Formats: sequence, structure tokens, C-alpha cells
Amino acid sequence: MVVIVQLVYLVLTTLWLGSMVYSLVVVQPRVARFFRDDEQREEFLVVLANGNRWPVVALVVGLLLSGGGVAIAGSGAVSVGFTLAVGLDLVAAGIFVDVSWRHWPARIFALPEEIPGFRRRLTVRAATMTVLIGVSYVVALTVSLR
Repeated sequence: MVVIVQLVYLVLTTLWLGSMVYSLVVVQPRVARFFRDDEQREEFLVVLANGNRWPVVALVVGLLLSGGGVAIAGSGAVSVGFTLAVGLDLVAAGIFVDVSWRHWPARIFALPEEIPGFRRRLTVRAATMTVLIGVSYVVALTVSLR
């Protein structure tokens, strides 16, 4: 049973990591190239982001439950590895909460001259989340293969 829960965790982590990498490497650069006008770009990004919060929350809850379950039910290196992985996921989830409930609302009401700063801060947060999720995945996969 622990192996099935490990697989669930790894699949959910892959989904989150893949979506973050796709956003950073494909979506964001293409949006920047397509929308030269800052106001139009911001309007498009707000529409694109609308409604994405809750599916990610559900994914994170699934990650924390499955990873936490393996950390508790597993033994030795598996338990330690999944505890570390879930800890990294919690940090990434905290950043996600900050972005979703503080950054985006503030960005929507930002003055035009403030938008570049919001973009930079979002890029740093997204890159940090991606690294955390990636390390979490590598740790969980490594201990799962033992």
C-alpha cells in the first residue's frame, strides 16, 4: 500500500513541477513577446490566472496527504526522505499562498509603474517554488527506488 501512495505522491509532484516549468519556460516568455503593451499583457495574465488557485490547492493537499502518509507509514530512509520532501512542499505551498492571496490582489490594483517590480518578484517566487518542488521530487524518487 505504501508503494501506491508513493506513486500518487510522485505523480502529483510531477504535475505541479511540470506546470511550473511550463509556465516559466514557455508561457511567460511567449506572453511577453506577444503582448508588447504592458496593460494588455497584464489584462491577459489576470484572465489566464483566474480560477487556477483552487486546482493547485487541491493538488497541494493531495501532495501533503500522500507524502505525509508515506512519511508516517514508511520506514528508515523512505520515512526520512518523504518527511524532507513534504517539508519542501510546505515551503513551496507557503510561497503559493503568498502569491495567490497577497501578490496577485496587490498586482491587480498596482499602478502601471509598479508592474515591472511585481513581475520580477513573481518570477523569483515561481523559480523558488519550482526548485523546491524539483528537489522534493528528486528526494522522494530517490528514496522510493531503494
